[in-house]
Amino acid sequence: MSAWRWVPLRLFAVVWTAWSAAVLAAPVPKNAVASAHPWATAAGMDMLRAGGNAFDAAVAISAVLAVVEPASSGVGGGGFYLLHTAKGGRDVMVDARETAPLAARPDLYVAPDRAPGASSTDGPLAAGIPGEPAAWAHLAKRYGRLPLQQSLAPAIRIAREGFPLYARLQNAIRVKQARLAASPEAGRVFLEHGQVPEVGALIRQPELASTLEMLARDGVQAFYQGPFADRLVAAVRRDGGIWTREDLARYRVVERVPLTLHYRDATLVTAAPPSSGGVVIGDVLNMLSGYDLARLDRDTRRHLTIEALRRAFRDRAEYLGDPDFVQMPLARLLSADYAAGQATSIRLDRATPSEMLRPVTAETEGQHTTHFSVLDAAGNRVAATISINLFFGATYMVPGTGFLLNDTMDDFSTAPGQPNAFQLVGAAANAVGPGKRPLSSMTPTFVETPRGLLIIGSPGGSTIISNVLFGILGWFDGLSAAEIVALPRFHHQYLPDVVTLEPGALSAAERAALERLGHHLSEGRYGWGNTQVITWDYGTGKVETASDPRGFGAGLVY
Repeated sequence: MSAWRWVPLRLFAVVWTAWSAAVLAAPVPKNAVASAHPWATAAGMDMLRAGGNAFDAAVAISAVLAVVEPASSGVGGGGFYLLHTAKGGRDVMVDARETAPLAARPDLYVAPDRAPGASSTDGPLAAGIPGEPAAWAHLAKRYGRLPLQQSLAPAIRIAREGFPLYARLQNAIRVKQARLAASPEAGRVFLEHGQVPEVGALIRQPELASTLEMLARDGVQAFYQGPFADRLVAAVRRDGGIWTREDLARYRVVERVPLTLHYRDATLVTAAPPSSGGVVIGDVLNMLSGYDLARLDRDTRRHLTIEALRRAFRDRAEYLGDPDFVQMPLARLLSADYAAGQATSIRLDRATPSEMLRPVTAETEGQHTTHFSVLDAAGNRVAATISINLFFGATYMVPGTGFLLNDTMDDFSTAPGQPNAFQLVGAAANAVGPGKRPLSSMTPTFVETPRGLLIIGSPGGSTIISNVLFGILGWFDGLSAAEIVALPRFHHQYLPDVVTLEPGALSAAERAALERLGHHLSEGRYGWGNTQVITWDYGTGKVETASDPRGFGAGLVY
């Protein structure tokens, strides 16, 4: 292990001056979009061609994804929009995460008076108050150039006319077939006589088109207040949920200061709490900065990354939550001294069993999330990760609305030490509470180095964080956008104490090397994300997009 040391301020100033000069001299970028579906990418590009900016494109992309990727995001969900405004160089995180209903309490899913079968993953009791509609209105009003009606038009048209079912969505329908069939409204939209439709079948959503038309015509207040909101509350309460009119009327997006991290000659702007991703990635990079990774063999480097993830996820479980409700020691968790202390327990010759680390004090997004990245010709940019949590969220559709509710309440620590659907454990900091936003793994990120700019994010549940981390490390290693999204993936999250591998990610020899060090390995078929990347080379001005080969997406440069 190399010595830990601070970079001298004068050296940093020289590097920063050279970097700033390179950025200022770089050619004006092109318009670029990468998203999880070609029609969403095209809608975003249409907004840019029509005179809109990256933020208008973000609204159009989000809305189209709500139509064509209904298993992953939608009107009934939420997310984080990481923005950079070229004018003034401002970075901001628009937090559109769902909030817990005001009647929620820490024992909501374990209380003795709760009806048998009450679940944090199925049905309206699992749903937080959606943030997506509020986010679209906020982006359009504060940052966009185009009226909301124009940005929502492509989604309205596709919802009404239909889109052909593709294999990835068909698989999601198959996984949740029984639950969709149990919701008459959802079953009518996504099933054919109770069966999974064939690839190519036309999926029409006229009720969703009407909901989107209402938002375009009447504005976001029509969703959160008035007759439509009353209809939502009545249906949710009739079927076992606890929403009230006040819950909807009180919902607001929150603008937060994103985390700014420094690693060697790179600056990362990434999601702040209630996202855990930026904190975990910052902690991991701080630990890795004590090693000369370029001199290490691949097996040792992989081992070190696993050990750093193990320790950072342990801290995620204990300390992180909604910043409006809990105090978090972020300065300590992101400090070089703290990382150095954590690294002293890392052995190069042996894995550290998670049970040997300090236990979490007991008194969490789905692989079915989606991400997109946008860069416009003025230099504005967006990295947005949006979700309804598990496949098709709560698999509950309010009659006549056309959209599914989220099951984001499962991202809370529903009971001390009890793992959620992604096997993440948590403590009091992320306990269920009225009005709270549950901790998330969504990690939209910008990375700037002397080489250029990376815009990245991914779905993948808890693996979002490792997916984004490996993409960042790939950028540092000089990989192209296409190479970054194709990187093989693995993951460790403290508990369970196992390294989960994407099938085929490691060779037999590489697996054996980790096992000799004491790591427990297991292949996981799902949850490996759908990363969407844009890169901008400051030296040549070249802009590239790449959509994860695991998905159905597309990238365009204009």
